[in-house]
Amino acid sequence: QVELVESGGGLVQAGGSLRLSCAASGRFLSIHDMGWYRQAPGKQRELVATVTSAGTANYASSVKGRFTISRDNDKNTVYLQMNSLQPEDTATYYCKAIASTWPWGREYDYWGQGTQVTVSS
Repeated sequence: QVELVESGGGLVQAGGSLRLSCAASGRFLSIHDMGWYRQAPGKQRELVATVTSAGTANYASSVKGRFTISRDNDKNTVYLQMNSLQPEDTATYYCKAIASTWPWGREYDYWGQGTQVTVSS
């Protein structure tokens, strides 16, 4: 079982910045891709950014150039630095990790509980 705990959400004015963190814990053999998704009220959950264990990042076009995803493999933690935030970035942000679980190495998707980001105009 893998637990993901997110932190760093909050209220910020347009143009401001926030940094989200997500730490993975539990019994697992390895963590593969990690990423951030978001869901605004009345909308479907959408990908924000992902990063492989080797550090290759992928971004949604709406956040490219403003958000930066990174990870610390020693700490099993993924970060999302969000700059130039806009009201349309308001959503609940969820962390996701793909992990090979102990002891057989089966891969599963795990999700955090979500952290609220609100950007005021």
